[in-house]
Amino acid sequence: MINVLIERNIAEDMETTYEAAAKRTLHLAYQAPGFINGETFSDLHNSHRRFVLSKWRSARDWYNWYHSDARRETMNELNLLLNDQEKITLLEN
Repeated sequence: MINVLIERNIAEDMETTYEAAAKRTLHLAYQAPGFINGETFSDLHNSHRRFVLSKWRSARDWYNWYHSDARRETMNELNLLLNDQEKITLLEN
């Protein structure tokens, strides 16, 4: 099993729009083969900084989702709401 930590910085005044888009993305991930669970977090000191922590059966499952058409489409929407590129870190226990 692996964990994937995604860090995103939301553009000014885009928090509500981001939340809706991020929920749709997480909902699609739940349907992806190998997805186990996911949580979202907000930085207590910076409301524009958000994190997604998801657990996957394997790195292969994550990469399949990462390169999927479904994720690409949702990221096209999400990227418009971000100040910069998301940062992705793969973690193992």
